[in-house]
Amino acid sequence: MSAAGLLRPRRRHPSQYIALGLLAFTGTMMFTSQSLAAGGSSSAAGFQDIENSEAVLVGLGILLGVYALIITEVVHRTLAAAIGGLLAILALAYYTPDTADVSFSLGAVTTLIDWETIGLLLGMMVMVGILSHTGLFEWFAVQAYKRSGGSVWTLVVILCSVTAVLSAFLDNVTTMLLLTPVTIQLAKVLDLKPVPLLISEVLFSNIGGAATMIGDPPNIMIGSGLSAAAIEKAGYPDLVGAGVTFNDFIIEMAPGILMTIVPSFMFIKWFYAEEFSGSRVRDIAELESKYGIKDAQMLTVSGSILFLVVLNFFLHPITEIAVSWIALVGAVIMLLATDRHELEKPLEHVEWTTLLFFAGLFVLVHALQHLGVISVIGDYVTKGIEYFGTDAEGDVVRLAAAVLIILWVSAIASAFIDNIPYTATMIPVVMQISHELSIDLSPMIWALAFGACLGGNGTLIGASANVVTAGMSEEAGYPISFNEFFKAGFPIMILTTAIVSLYMVLVYVVGADGGGTVWKLVCIGVTMFGIIWQVARGRSKGKSFADSLVDDDLEAFTEMAENAVDRTKGLATSEE
Repeated sequence: MSAAGLLRPRRRHPSQYIALGLLAFTGTMMFTSQSLAAGGSSSAAGFQDIENSEAVLVGLGILLGVYALIITEVVHRTLAAAIGGLLAILALAYYTPDTADVSFSLGAVTTLIDWETIGLLLGMMVMVGILSHTGLFEWFAVQAYKRSGGSVWTLVVILCSVTAVLSAFLDNVTTMLLLTPVTIQLAKVLDLKPVPLLISEVLFSNIGGAATMIGDPPNIMIGSGLSAAAIEKAGYPDLVGAGVTFNDFIIEMAPGILMTIVPSFMFIKWFYAEEFSGSRVRDIAELESKYGIKDAQMLTVSGSILFLVVLNFFLHPITEIAVSWIALVGAVIMLLATDRHELEKPLEHVEWTTLLFFAGLFVLVHALQHLGVISVIGDYVTKGIEYFGTDAEGDVVRLAAAVLIILWVSAIASAFIDNIPYTATMIPVVMQISHELSIDLSPMIWALAFGACLGGNGTLIGASANVVTAGMSEEAGYPISFNEFFKAGFPIMILTTAIVSLYMVLVYVVGADGGGTVWKLVCIGVTMFGIIWQVARGRSKGKSFADSLVDDDLEAFTEMAENAVDRTKGLATSEE
């Protein structure tokens, strides 16, 4: 575009002004909410925690009612979250003492929204909208198909593997924002059902995102709220040594996540046996010519900006700049650098219903937190651990109980309560449990992280990546129902959590006295040997890498078992 074209005034649609206003509003609210938080409870918007058993029951009723609406799909999930948030605020206002200096104005209620998450999603959606017009996603889809050789299952393995790796080193929300358009376009070209592909990808997105501190929002929150400085600030100086760092997440969580990869692929292959079987033959040369890069210059500019945004995500532990600000600033710069007079096209990929759903859900859950609903979970966790004793002789038993209870409660709760506000609630709970019951804090931190991240796979609303993917898929004409996601996601959640339970018992309970590192190496070694042996066995039978990866060889094992039984019978007969 010429300089004259850039300077020529154009008539703008009102939606452009609205969109820019929302960008500015998001940034302002993030700053305001941080300022209010820094000001402590003296703020007029400082809601009180209600100590009333009736309020807890009412809150539980509201929560169950909202989830019933979402599960039955009587109304759109965004409307269900809005209704729940409104009812929760009304309940909070009703049970708040008349003498309390609390404001229930609209501005005060908006402080319950996690604007960091909203800002991150909005910024990434805008950048994805710009990148989508360069042809990058279509090109990537063709390359994935080219590498698959036409095999549908091989294509699934490629897409899920790329998703898991990107989610570990980017974040799962951003990864699904980038890959969802690719998957939908690819499914159209190959005449596949997009929904099974999208569900498989988002499941691996949550699994891969659990491996690093920046891979999943709960990990980001745990890395911030349970650092050495944060623990000391919370008033637990004796627990400072358990503070976590960026590298701790990779060292402690990556081995456990590695153990879940192949079993998860096996389940996906079995569950979607019909959808992921066979092959699709297409003319690759024709696909490459039809779905190539449309605007190389725009791709270079926008790609460079996205690279800088991702680089700043990695530098977050050093710069301490909020990832939401990084995303929003990157979005604004990308808008200015591409076409500053055209906003409709890049903004058409912003999922406003998804953002509104998150806003309503945050208001709902945080209001219920003040009503005492979520803290009940923490109380029962503490009581459950105390049941195993508090004496020195029961240290190992209590440690095992603490790890497994926190892991499974976090997984199940995160499946039905968005894992972001749940994690925020449980961070102070694990510090309290460690301090009061004299239990090592570190294992409980990783139990919370594993449970919150893997539990997000349980339902459609368990993790941010799920909701974002469902929103984008619905906009493209392929809605993902709550029940459809639940059928695939909940078993994966149970499977991966069970595998991680074994990992945590070995590393943090059996290896509690200095043997944790050895057990990590054993878990990694056994897992890698199992993968190599299985792939080699499958390849020896002429199968592809993807098919070898999930080759359970049930017939061979059955034959071996029958032969063993026959030999046993033969020996018994000869002895007689």
